[in-house]
Amino acid sequence: MPKHPLTIALVAGETSGDILGAGLIRALKEKHPDTRFVGVAGPLMQAEGCEAWYEMEELAVMGIVEVLGRLPRLLKIRRDLTQRFTALKPDVFVGIDAPDFNITLEGRLKQQGIRTIHYVSPSVWAWRQKRVFKIGRATDLVLAFLPFEKAFYDRFNVPCRFIGHTMADAMPIQPDKRAARQALGIAEGTPCLALLPGSRSAEVEMLSADFLKTAVLLRQKWPELEIVVPLVNPRRREQFEKIKAEVAPDLPMHLLDGKGRQAMIASDAALLASGTAALECMLAKCPMVVGYRMKPFTFWLAKRLVKTDYVSLPNLLAGRELVKELLQDECQPERLAAALEPLLAEGETRSQLLATFTELHHQIRWNADEQAAAAVLELCR
Repeated sequence: MPKHPLTIALVAGETSGDILGAGLIRALKEKHPDTRFVGVAGPLMQAEGCEAWYEMEELAVMGIVEVLGRLPRLLKIRRDLTQRFTALKPDVFVGIDAPDFNITLEGRLKQQGIRTIHYVSPSVWAWRQKRVFKIGRATDLVLAFLPFEKAFYDRFNVPCRFIGHTMADAMPIQPDKRAARQALGIAEGTPCLALLPGSRSAEVEMLSADFLKTAVLLRQKWPELEIVVPLVNPRRREQFEKIKAEVAPDLPMHLLDGKGRQAMIASDAALLASGTAALECMLAKCPMVVGYRMKPFTFWLAKRLVKTDYVSLPNLLAGRELVKELLQDECQPERLAAALEPLLAEGETRSQLLATFTELHHQIRWNADEQAAAAVLELCR
């Protein structure tokens, strides 16, 4: 290790990156309390002592039109950071997610002799796989949440370390279902289904009607079935309520503001859009069916670009169809209901699924913050 106090440069571009950055800073400070942290930071990283040259919100831009409008400012920030980090010569630079911004920055700093880490692999294993070569040129090390991501980088001889998933660290192996039900007002022993139609406007628009019709079909078999619907913000809730008023106005349900994880833990099964929610649902030990629908052209394009056999993380982790995926034309209420029925009933299908979920949870529960800190310190050596 260098004898002088360490200097670690970091750039986080959104809230999830701020959480990861704060965890990494905490773990590094435990081993080296006098380390200096500088860069682009959100409130959590700043609370842990990171000196913010720019606020994280400057980089948190979504949508093509919005990015184009902010492009001159984003390019100016990247040029300035390149100059300041080059002059500072930190022991390591860590780019946290935000690949479009960070990977180019990492490449420029690496050319200046600064060691670079990219924390959180982009989905190169799924699409635009040639990005792996740019990442390999730009970084000394990639920190990956999932074992199949490391296997992908190994194929291309790009240094990568599997550190486990922070969400697997945060969630208990055996969640407290009784407490979750009490908090949501759901009686013990009553069957319960969670509907999670996504966090984006387009997802809620495309999926809500089918999800609601599926719930209506299941209530015919289980009249006492409780239905919980966590919605990420007031806009998504308003959007969902409008669709419900048209499709299933008399269907009783609990609409929740947030509380997605609590809803998953409380429920016997879930019907959800793909994405990180599927991994969270697995860690909550809630059997699920993944339903997804896109605009026809987008789906046609995705089928040609995406190189994986599955879309949901539980299936990618297991390397097989562990949870049913019903996509596009297959995402129909009758098919969704038929796939959910064995999950709502106590039986072999459900118990085997829960055992596999527990096994996969153990596989990715590696204390990711400490693993990431160890990787940074090894690069400092």
